[in-house]
Amino acid sequence: MTDQAVVCVDFGSTFTKASLVDLAAGRIVASADHPTTIGTDVLDGYAACLDALAAQDGRAATADVLACSSAGGGLRIAVVGNEELVTAEAGRRVALSSGGKVVAVHAVASRVPERALERVLGHTRPDVVLLTGGTDGGNSASLVEGARALVDAGWGGPVVVAGSSDGQGEVRALFDPAGTPYVLTDNVVPRIGVLAPDGARAAIREMFLEHVIGGKHLSASDDFRRMVRGATPDVVLAGVELLARGLDEARPGAGDVAVVDVGGATTDVHSVVAIDPEDAGLSREVVAVTPVTRTVEGDLGMRWSAPTTVEATGLDELAAYAATLPDRPGHLPADDHEADADERIATAAVGLALRRHAGRAKVVVSPEGRVVERTGKDLREVELLVGSGGVLRHGREGVADRVLAGSLGDDVEGGWQLPRAPRVVVDTEYALCAIGLLAAGHPDAAHRLARRLAEAE
Repeated sequence: MTDQAVVCVDFGSTFTKASLVDLAAGRIVASADHPTTIGTDVLDGYAACLDALAAQDGRAATADVLACSSAGGGLRIAVVGNEELVTAEAGRRVALSSGGKVVAVHAVASRVPERALERVLGHTRPDVVLLTGGTDGGNSASLVEGARALVDAGWGGPVVVAGSSDGQGEVRALFDPAGTPYVLTDNVVPRIGVLAPDGARAAIREMFLEHVIGGKHLSASDDFRRMVRGATPDVVLAGVELLARGLDEARPGAGDVAVVDVGGATTDVHSVVAIDPEDAGLSREVVAVTPVTRTVEGDLGMRWSAPTTVEATGLDELAAYAATLPDRPGHLPADDHEADADERIATAAVGLALRRHAGRAKVVVSPEGRVVERTGKDLREVELLVGSGGVLRHGREGVADRVLAGSLGDDVEGGWQLPRAPRVVVDTEYALCAIGLLAAGHPDAAHRLARRLAEAE
């Protein structure tokens, strides 16, 4: 490590973004980006970023490098569970919080045509399968049935087994002769009403690094594999966790935090919110809400998903403009008219993504009388809302206020559990990614950088 500086890199699906972090100051001192060079070698774009960083600060040329990646489609996860409403849904939520794009959810217990799983896996081409099923001390047959279905479907890719602990021995007996690469981890649903994602998150990260990074053939050099620490969304969520919780009493966090990231293809919402024990159970959900949550809206975005965004939100007058954007993912507004259109698309994407993440509260009549029924993640007491994405980082002055205004406050109609009065900042330096990359090896620097973001004007 040279003079206490580290290069943090995100190999994105469109752009490779790099920052030089001064560890002692906890400050980003240089930044650069370059189109991700998928067509040749992803390290070509990285080399261009490194040259640009070194021109700003000579330490970049020899500094250690920490990286994350969503290049080549990122981490594609298929979830196989016993039935749709419990273990498959739990697996879906865990996969999202692990930095993956959920490309399929298959419920083994559902009445589906013969060879359905084989067709699903062949069509969606996941990188990893997350296998769930059964509670600990309960019925383990569903986990074993899922493993047997994967073997029968000819699946030879990696599997994270996060189901009934009682059935994992039988799963091993099925996968070992088939040559299926797998890792056993804690059950994501140890009992009904409890969601325990941490073991599966760690195992998915392990599979991503061991099998996916090299398997995508994004670089001919082993340097790429050595520098990558995880999938970009997983790293960003780690940054959000540190921002919210801090490290200890002497190095506190910002409290409850939500992040909305408006991208070209998806709009992601990350939240770290303390769950009130008196309010943890949702009246009609058997999969519990967790303090750390990520949702990905694949139909909401600024470029590839612009047509579906305007369709989903009724912006019919922007349909013609939006239809031109998927073929121009790097397009920047040419004038105020296009800038206005981009802001309206962003406002629609943010509003719908936050509502899907937060859910709503309503009064219903139950055998116990009138009760408040809630769905989703209650964001009303969020203390800090962070906006991210190119439209917010590089837009006109005041863009964040205009884009976020309709999703904040007590007067939002419909009972949506949206932030009432948060402090709003924009991650103009793309700091959350760097915070997540630094968290394990350089926690003090990560915390200083997080405080700078939380206190930004």
